Amino acid sequence: MNEQSRREFLKKLGSLGALAPVISVLNGCGGTGGLSKSKQNRPNIILCMADDHGWGDTGYNGHSFIHTPNLDRMAKEGIVFNRFYSGAPVCSPTRGSCITGRHPYRYGVFSANVGHMPKEEITLAETLKTSGYTTGHFGKWHLGILTKSEIESNRGGREKQAEHYSPPWDNGFDVCFSTEAKVPTYDPMVTPQGRKGNNPNAGKPYGTYYWVGPGNKETENLQGDDSRIIMDRVIPFIENAVKEKKPFFAVVWFHAPHLPVVAGAEHRAIYKDLTEYDQHYFGCITAMDEQVGRLRNELSKLGIEKNTMLWYCSDNGPERGTPGSTGPFRERKRSLYEGGVRVPGLLVWPQKIKTSRSVDIPCSTSDYFPTILDVLGFQMKGQPEPIDGTSLMPLIEGKMKQRVKPIGFESQEWRIGKKFSLVDDRYKLITNDDGQTYELYDLINDMSETKNIASQKPAIVKVMKQTLERWRASCKRSLAGVDYK
Repeated sequence: MNEQSRREFLKKLGSLGALAPVISVLNGCGGTGGLSKSKQNRPNIILCMADDHGWGDTGYNGHSFIHTPNLDRMAKEGIVFNRFYSGAPVCSPTRGSCITGRHPYRYGVFSANVGHMPKEEITLAETLKTSGYTTGHFGKWHLGILTKSEIESNRGGREKQAEHYSPPWDNGFDVCFSTEAKVPTYDPMVTPQGRKGNNPNAGKPYGTYYWVGPGNKETENLQGDDSRIIMDRVIPFIENAVKEKKPFFAVVWFHAPHLPVVAGAEHRAIYKDLTEYDQHYFGCITAMDEQVGRLRNELSKLGIEKNTMLWYCSDNGPERGTPGSTGPFRERKRSLYEGGVRVPGLLVWPQKIKTSRSVDIPCSTSDYFPTILDVLGFQMKGQPEPIDGTSLMPLIEGKMKQRVKPIGFESQEWRIGKKFSLVDDRYKLITNDDGQTYELYDLINDMSETKNIASQKPAIVKVMKQTLERWRASCKRSLAGVDYK
């Protein structure tokens, strides 16, 4: 990055408190800036995420019949995060946490189809571009509308939603193949028959599209399994990056197994002894797993697998009314109990992770941002409060014994009301909006959250309550815009 480009980027950043570490590093780079100490050591980075994939819906987590051989292989070769948390119990907020390191309530993404990624937030894609990375987003975006000119998806083209125009190409992504929100997991542009097989709109356009740029929709290769359709765009992006000898950052956000779940005949046949709906549900997960394997094979073929960080997680727990499994955990999507926010978490990075292992330290999607910046050669400095995540490099290197910074959650889901929670290495505090009723669970001895021990541990409740209140106050200050001044 030349001096003029560096100055333009710094001008955009302004004096954002949340990105003080980025500013300090850029300022220290002189005219040859970038974020890494050595360009030769810049890893490729891939963030894969499923949609509503339950913790229990993987072979490596003990599911009795599901076929996820490629996720299981990742578990055998990399790090399994036994306590990996989505940033929220629903999709849009979690997605925001993945690319900012900040809780989405700091910038108004309270739930699905609410708010957007503000231009003042600096995403991982924007940050990595300053270090020479090429960036791509593939799959579900759900952090703003992608068009203001035509009606599509949940909010696109609607006059009252125009302020929420914030597509991935305006947030640092060079290459996009993105939908605003959900699509069917097979033939994604076509309305399916539905669970009961009597949808009157079956066969008609679904109303959500894949966008590749401003006013530009993809029209080719949109039939069949949606995860395969997405990967058909990811692989050429990676091949081109390798050809141009550039490190890449790819965000691959699958739609599976979010409703409406549909699987092709090949993957349904694997589950032929189940009900038709369950065949579709588990079939689309296996189809997605197949594409994870395809991705890994491509990395190996190109000779870049060793220096590629490949992450996998889900955006929240499984949807209610589906056969999705939370394993031993309580509740599901939209809940702040473990089943709503504890999700599959995996990392393979052969250059750094030589042997597989499982870790019980709580980790979060908010940790991606500080971890990746740390990987590129520096540690977070200054006041960390606007950054909710923490670098996991010490954990990757086997040096982290416990999490220093607890994980805060806030939920305003209309089905369950306003709730807040805080998770540390052992305990979870959870409360309703009235601020009077607190529950405390020992997640080490009671992972299923069956016994509220708040009355037995008043001192722990008091300390965690104070921490939670400070964190909530910090989020409110951020929402008021003080981070951008």
